[in-house]
Amino acid sequence: MTYTTDAKLVQGMPARRVDKAFQSNIRKQSLNLRFFPNGKRNCYKINVKQDTQYLIRATFFYGNYDGVNVIPTFELYLGPNIWAKVYANDTVKEVIHFTRTKSIQICLVDIGSGSPFINTLELRPLDPNAYRTTTGSLKKLVRFYLSNSTDTSSIRYPDDVYDRRWRNYFEEKLWLPITMGLSLDTNDNEYDPPEKVMQTAAIPIDANATLEVEWSAESPTTQIYVYLYFSELQILQANDTRTREFDVFLNGASFDEPISPVPLRSTTVFNDGPKLCTDGKCVLQLKKTSRSTLPPILSALEVYTVMDILQLETNDDDVNGIKDVQDTYDLRRITWQGDPCVPKQFLWEGLNCNQSDNSTPPTIISLDLSSSGLTGVPRKQFKV
Repeated sequence: MTYTTDAKLVQGMPARRVDKAFQSNIRKQSLNLRFFPNGKRNCYKINVKQDTQYLIRATFFYGNYDGVNVIPTFELYLGPNIWAKVYANDTVKEVIHFTRTKSIQICLVDIGSGSPFINTLELRPLDPNAYRTTTGSLKKLVRFYLSNSTDTSSIRYPDDVYDRRWRNYFEEKLWLPITMGLSLDTNDNEYDPPEKVMQTAAIPIDANATLEVEWSAESPTTQIYVYLYFSELQILQANDTRTREFDVFLNGASFDEPISPVPLRSTTVFNDGPKLCTDGKCVLQLKKTSRSTLPPILSALEVYTVMDILQLETNDDDVNGIKDVQDTYDLRRITWQGDPCVPKQFLWEGLNCNQSDNSTPPTIISLDLSSSGLTGVPRKQFKV
């Protein structure tokens, strides 16, 4: 997997290398970083395929690149909408986003707590039928597979065709590990979980116990989507009458119909609408049914929170027009980055926009270039 430089995507912002003391602990692509000491908002504009589902991942490893040893805090935006607050070293932010235009903008915003920086920015197209939501985009909260392996490295590309990062998790006092060396069928699953992930699973030590997984949400009002991955890894003989069937509950509410995993075939179960967790605490429970003789089994789990798209991007024709003006007259203002009109606190200098209705894209209604030092006669297509 090849990484390329971002030099053509930024306006002369400096690059640095993490301190030597940290270089042996991080991936090669994160050794360098770009930092932004100037301007309130600095953005990457990236061409994408319209109407496509993307996994977008940004990595931030400070590594004392500036010798100050003070980790900065800043905000990360996807277009005009806030994505996350970055305030820790070795931080990875992921969002699954459906593109409605031919480009997206990833912006880093200075909030007065040190210069924003970024090490890597990755975009991976996904199956169009996977991770669909009723509204908003999906921010990754949890992704792990159930294994007691001592290997702490994550499973990702090429094992995962979408380059998702899977880390192992296991409750030694409560679960028994199940592993399978045979190949599994994942081809008819649009979520395409890695075979290595699906070759491991956990069951309760007590065959009559509930298999539970807990995690915390950002707040009690945070909407979540849960994706569960199953496969039957205990292959029974033809004359074996044992069965495995279990119900899934999220905070006590039924999640789906009873599940009977298919031998050596991956199945993904998910909620078809956003869910809430009581007091911000989420409890997933797998309970065997009355007809089941085997305990519940689980291979992997993903949890995402809904990132509301509260602000639409500026009208495409208006954006193309103002970009034409910018390129024609070589206007390189530090404030002319990201969406021209929104959010309001980052309105481009000299612009006036109509933003009265959040249900329709903002439009540019005037442009003042009187302080730009321009001379000569305007091009005809810019005359009113």
